[in-house]
Amino acid sequence: MIVFGPFRLVAEERLLELDGAPVALGSRAFDILLTLLERSPATVGKRELMQRVWPGLTVEESTLRQHVASLRKALGAGQSGVRYVINVAGRGYRFVASVTRGAGRPAPSESKPADGVTGLPTPLTQMVGRDETEQAVAKRLLQHRFVTIVGSGGIGKTRLAISVAHAMQKSFADAVSFVDFSALHDPHLVSSAVASALGLAVSSDDPLPAILAFLRGNRRLLLFDSCEHLIDAVAAIAERIIRRAPEAHILATSREALRVTGEHMHRLLPLGYPPDDPTLPAETVFAYPAVQLFVDRALASGAVATLTDADAPILAAVCRRLDGIALAIELAAGQVEARGLRGLAALLDNRFSLLWRGRRTAPPRHQTLSATLEWSYNLLSRIERAVLRRLAIFAGSFSLDAALSVAFNDELDQTQLIEALAGLAAKSLLVVGNSAAGVRYRLLDTTRAYARQLLAEHGEEVAAARRHSVYYCTLFARAEAEALVRPKNEWLGEYAGEIDNVRSALDWAFLPAGGDVAVGIALTAAAAPLWGYLSLIHECRRRVEFALAALVAAPADTRLEMRLQAALATSLGQTGGAGADIDAAWVRTLALAETLNDIDYQLRALWGLWQIRDRGALAVAERFAAVASSPADRLTGDQMTGHSQHLQGDQIGARRHLERVIANSQAIAVSGPRMIRFHLDQQPLGALARVLWLQGFPEQAKTMIQRLVEQAKARDHAHSLCNDLALGACRIALRIGDLALAEHYIDLLLETSRRHGLTLWHAIGLAHRGILLIRQGDLPSGLACLRDVFEEHNVVPPGYRVLDFVAALAEATGRAGDAAKGLETVRAALIRAERTAEGWIMPELLRVKGELLRLQGAAGAAEFAEASFQDALHLARRQGALAWELRAATSLARLLRDRHGSTGATAVLLPVYRRFIEGFETADLRDARSLLGDTKS
Repeated sequence: MIVFGPFRLVAEERLLELDGAPVALGSRAFDILLTLLERSPATVGKRELMQRVWPGLTVEESTLRQHVASLRKALGAGQSGVRYVINVAGRGYRFVASVTRGAGRPAPSESKPADGVTGLPTPLTQMVGRDETEQAVAKRLLQHRFVTIVGSGGIGKTRLAISVAHAMQKSFADAVSFVDFSALHDPHLVSSAVASALGLAVSSDDPLPAILAFLRGNRRLLLFDSCEHLIDAVAAIAERIIRRAPEAHILATSREALRVTGEHMHRLLPLGYPPDDPTLPAETVFAYPAVQLFVDRALASGAVATLTDADAPILAAVCRRLDGIALAIELAAGQVEARGLRGLAALLDNRFSLLWRGRRTAPPRHQTLSATLEWSYNLLSRIERAVLRRLAIFAGSFSLDAALSVAFNDELDQTQLIEALAGLAAKSLLVVGNSAAGVRYRLLDTTRAYARQLLAEHGEEVAAARRHSVYYCTLFARAEAEALVRPKNEWLGEYAGEIDNVRSALDWAFLPAGGDVAVGIALTAAAAPLWGYLSLIHECRRRVEFALAALVAAPADTRLEMRLQAALATSLGQTGGAGADIDAAWVRTLALAETLNDIDYQLRALWGLWQIRDRGALAVAERFAAVASSPADRLTGDQMTGHSQHLQGDQIGARRHLERVIANSQAIAVSGPRMIRFHLDQQPLGALARVLWLQGFPEQAKTMIQRLVEQAKARDHAHSLCNDLALGACRIALRIGDLALAEHYIDLLLETSRRHGLTLWHAIGLAHRGILLIRQGDLPSGLACLRDVFEEHNVVPPGYRVLDFVAALAEATGRAGDAAKGLETVRAALIRAERTAEGWIMPELLRVKGELLRLQGAAGAAEFAEASFQDALHLARRQGALAWELRAATSLARLLRDRHGSTGATAVLLPVYRRFIEGFETADLRDARSLLGDTKS
């Protein structure tokens, strides 16, 4: 025993008391305090503390600081102004208060029997992650006298109740009695079991009067453990005790509430576990109670390998897979020594994990997960058992309507089904939650695995799987139609949670033996909007390709093929598919849509063809405008036309169309239908920002991209956000020379595209990163990045206008000492720009060609370079592209200054510079101003 101030610490009981009352202290904070007290008054180094408190585990110093802060907060309840733990800068922590060490807890006095606590088990292991819950239950018990801890099997009800009872011994003067009902099967013996726990020798057939007489006026805590299988008998005696013995308190554990007068239910939730977020720092992962329990039990079971930050994602996944169920976590942790952490994770889907054994001394129902679940299953009614088995076919959560459809058969009516669902929820076998779409149900993974085995053993699996697949096929046929008329967030709120069930239904439908291919094909087509909204493009492509292959052997269905071809073309375009394959899929979609006179799919196909066609893009845009009938579609046609004119070099016409779209788009809601029909909500702001920059309005362009990105973030659609970043925001930020803003946008593009597997956007993001590195002065790294994107990955996709990247690659290659290779690159780009009618980039390519000619330094290089600069200057002027004109004039002026002096240089550059009315602190204008200053000196 160690005493300091008003505190007393009993190490062997892991107990800290303040003036005789227990102090709530987390297990790690307790270990820190004990270590500091043992070493007091010496300073304990941080590394030593971490090794003592987290043996075999690598943790960050910030984790130690958090637990020290928790310790200080707990000790702050002592004496105001007294400091106990101080930080020794650069060294560690020291306990500074006076410490008295004793022999241990005082022996019980003669007036208080040593056996006042009757049969209360001693916890064999430390409870993890339940400190706040323990305090809440204890407080509620003192206020209301009767609390039942309710939760699923293995969640930790008994351990929590025993811990609460130990913590409250002082409040009841050690008068605590433990009644374990788990081994009792005869409800007539419940009263006898309570009497025995109280130490009463009763000869009567009915011990209840003697129990009530003993408890009347006797302040005592009764712990009734495992009441669920004797619930009626336990409920009856508990209610009588609460009514007749006002000093008695009851703490019960059960998988469902006793539902009697005076009872207050505390539903015990699973231990907190990390979300499915691969970017979560390891320090945060290790702070979750489920992970802490896993690590604690793994080390206790003999796992000697050090758990590092690299293990954090695996630990998080394991604890998620086990739903934070304490028993499941402990049983799994016990397998780490033999199987390793990664081996354990790989085995979790194996049904044999239900048979992993725990402590030999644990109650039989807690020795394996299967035994725990079997205990619960055997307490169910016949109808509840049948419904539980059928619900196991669901993956993830499901609605009431889905449950009724899948669990139905001729033996059950709807009323019985609803009552069975309520019974399963009350017995903690079915988790009930709320979502934007209403009430959702879910089986814990361990429960689902157990019930799925029973479903197969009862021969019901095929029938349940068929009902499940047909239900989701019907549901998403409705959802597909609603996607065109409902707001995105509202639609996702109702249907996003069904993704796991869609996957499961498709997996079953396409089984080689069994399944239902027709249902699978129809569901694949109907689920396309879901994959699109969730940016699950690779999954969409794989599923659609599979469905189209199956459609070949199925009866002809023109409309179904049309929908699948459109989904295939879209997913190919977003995952780097071959241009010819994308074009063929859209051409097929268009032909089928025209056969069916389906205007909607004609517009989808024309949009897709417009995105990938080069020279013919403007003609496709005009055809789209001719087919369009609604105001929103006509605006889309206007946007397509403006964008095509911009790419061809007609900036005046482009600006007129794009500004008209922006002026009218607020009055017409187009985002929902656009995103579903075109799988991309491409806003006109990006194209207009590029036009404004080209016309010499860099500040307006910057304002527009900032607005563009904010709107894109608000839409919460990864593909659309990447499009706006890659083709608008990143480009403008780099062109105006705002490198900090460019870096921010590029990081966002790379992170978003990586997280959602959008490989094409990621490649374009890397190209932007290469240009940024060059602008930051790191030519070798930037050039290597660009070469990797364009040469190793050969990323020159149709419709994505990457010739400005090629221009940057060519110029960087020349600056790095290989002007000949740079010239070869830029000449190839000029040929492609001519072929694809990308007139907008021609002035810049001609300017870069001139710079490379100068660098090459061959005979007549200066004259050829000057001619190339002049061509760039005149073409930019004809296009109204003042930004390209300034760059060409700057390059030409620099050449003339070096060859003929300042007079000719100033005459070329100054008139162009003076036509700007804004953006004088952007990179190109600063460069031009610097050159003009040089020519005057």
